[in-house]
Amino acid sequence: MVTKISLKVAAAQIESVYGDISANLQKHLDCIADARAAGVEFLVFPELSLTGHSAGKEALQLSLGRNHEIIQTIADASVGIHTVFGFIEEAPGAQFYNSAMTVRDGVSIHLHRKINLATYGRLNDGKYYAPGCELHGFTIDPSWHVATLICADLWNPALMHAMACRGATLLAAPISSAIEAVGEGFDNPGGWDINLRFYSMLYGCPIVMANRIGTEGMLNFWGGSKILDPFGNIIASATELREQLVIAEVGYDAIRRARFMLPTIRDANATVLARPSTGCYCTTTPKI
Repeated sequence: MVTKISLKVAAAQIESVYGDISANLQKHLDCIADARAAGVEFLVFPELSLTGHSAGKEALQLSLGRNHEIIQTIADASVGIHTVFGFIEEAPGAQFYNSAMTVRDGVSIHLHRKINLATYGRLNDGKYYAPGCELHGFTIDPSWHVATLICADLWNPALMHAMACRGATLLAAPISSAIEAVGEGFDNPGGWDINLRFYSMLYGCPIVMANRIGTEGMLNFWGGSKILDPFGNIIASATELREQLVIAEVGYDAIRRARFMLPTIRDANATVLARPSTGCYCTTTPKI
């Protein structure tokens, strides 16, 4: 297997049409074609890109099995491109998940089921979806190991820490973030800027974040899709609140330098973290 010294990556910032899988499928196919023409090798769509943000309540009508023909259509279109997209998955046993699938060359490569279901503010994931219970990534080649975390998963630092310590060198971050989602006083665009810069710098990990645009009910989605290098720098971002591809190149040599300079993963003390707790925090001064 040939190791790529760099990858051309892209975030597909789109406006998903609520409940209209056919219309959204066509947007996916168009974006994949445009990305291929631009030489993109790794493409990320927003969370629930095939259905719309609030479609959980319509899971009985809008869910797809992981082998559904629509999934296969996107896989077949992804010639030479790893494509990450979001959908409502119906799994065996009639369980429904907020999932992100990665496909390439007609094959389904990886499935991530959202673990941290956002059920606060105006977000209702926990009412409609089962939580994912597995955390694993996939390999493009010996250098590029990809993790996928969906939206609120990234607000659980333990998940990012685990994926980084397991060898992730690229993070796909499909999100569906609206200005009003959490509540008054919480700056969603600003919060995400801090979150992504912190993770990319702390773990020396490039990130491809794809957010949607448009409105659903009282929610206004702010876009801001971006790509970060392993030093916490934004190297490409959406310039306007419109549908667009955000494209950049990320290099493995930069990851090597970032992780040598700031060895967070090397010094993660996994043995200490795995050791059982000896009890509660001390409330008295220990005897010496």
